[in-house]
Amino acid sequence: MAIHSRLTRTAAIVAVGAMSAFGLAACSSGTTGDASKPAGDEAVTVEYMHRLPDGEGMTAVADTVARWNEENPNIQVKTTKFDGHAQDMVLKLETDIKAGNAPCLAQVGYGEVPQLFVKGMLEDVATEAAKYKANYSGGAYAGMQVGEAVVGLPQDTGPLVYFYNEAEFEKLGLKVPATIADLTADAAKATEAGKFTTAFSADEAQNWLTSQTAAAGDTWFSTVGDEWKVDTTGAGSERVAALWQGLLDDKQTLVAERWGEGFSKAITDGTLIGHIGAGWEAGFLLDSLDGTDAEGQWRVAQLPDFGAGELTGPNGGSGVAVLKGCENQEQAMAFNDWFNTQIDDLGSQGLVVAATTGVPKTSEKMLRQFGGQDVLGELATATENLNADFVYAPGFATLGKMNETAAAAATGKAKVIDIFTTAETTMVTALTDLGLPVAK
Repeated sequence: MAIHSRLTRTAAIVAVGAMSAFGLAACSSGTTGDASKPAGDEAVTVEYMHRLPDGEGMTAVADTVARWNEENPNIQVKTTKFDGHAQDMVLKLETDIKAGNAPCLAQVGYGEVPQLFVKGMLEDVATEAAKYKANYSGGAYAGMQVGEAVVGLPQDTGPLVYFYNEAEFEKLGLKVPATIADLTADAAKATEAGKFTTAFSADEAQNWLTSQTAAAGDTWFSTVGDEWKVDTTGAGSERVAALWQGLLDDKQTLVAERWGEGFSKAITDGTLIGHIGAGWEAGFLLDSLDGTDAEGQWRVAQLPDFGAGELTGPNGGSGVAVLKGCENQEQAMAFNDWFNTQIDDLGSQGLVVAATTGVPKTSEKMLRQFGGQDVLGELATATENLNADFVYAPGFATLGKMNETAAAAATGKAKVIDIFTTAETTMVTALTDLGLPVAK
């Protein structure tokens, strides 16, 4: 079922929340409807705040923007890099909006979009966005939607994929898993040889397991009438829970925090030979193998079928949203689309680009680490396979509580399905606390 048919009334629901959560003053600032247009040849200035890395060897955002400014004298873009955490940037933007001096455009995570819209921080630019929709993955575009409202354009994605050590798989007679059953069979055979083809990481449960349920075909958030509906324990979640419960019970998966030393050590010493992870991990996952005998042995493949066909789920990613009060929305969105379709520039920043207008060239580093594989080509396929019906809801950030239950499940003190039950009770509370109606 398409997102518009499922969430037709969400924009109205969210608008009610925006009035109470952010205040009338902020909601009334700026323009609505058609964007303001410059008089005659007078140039307009659009400000854009981002937190892209701009690291060594990358095409700096300022350099990309300079090309736009040279080619578009009537729409000049001023860019600012925010050096800090995403939440800190959100707090700054909220303060700036209230003060009436916020930029027109800002980078925001997909999981943040609904709540920022509820708080009255983002404009609905659906009419402008529709002009550019065909340039992007449907799943990534959905990340910038709240019901029928569209708040900007997607920039990068985090589709789940399967990383594996091809050399070790061949030694063990394993094939790349195409289904959950294959994944389970590989795990059993690998464990006999002292290897693991997956890792269970409690510290990533919120995004990692949520995106697996999306790959399994679930949609956690929708509306019934004028109320939000939360269902985090559907058939897809049950399949995901059964997979990991079985692997944990049989001790056939590595139990290690994704961002802990145990995970990295298992990659380096060859204990971990397979991993379900976000596409953006390709940029650094194998750094510890540089110069070792294992360099160039790993590959990336599409996520195994979790029961919904060639589908994957979103783990991270962000878009460029139009902030409340932006007076030149049409011009801002023209730049927004141009910038987010600068495939090679964004690819150089280590992004899995959301645009489908081209595929970035795989870097020399990735070619070396993945044995010459066109990694970014594989990730582009995964981006196109994102579940376009999976959307976020206001309060998604509170699902960090899933990680706590996942840690208990990892030690046998809870069941994996309890992680998804935690998600449901937490989300219902979050929506209620935001003053939004929730279906019983």
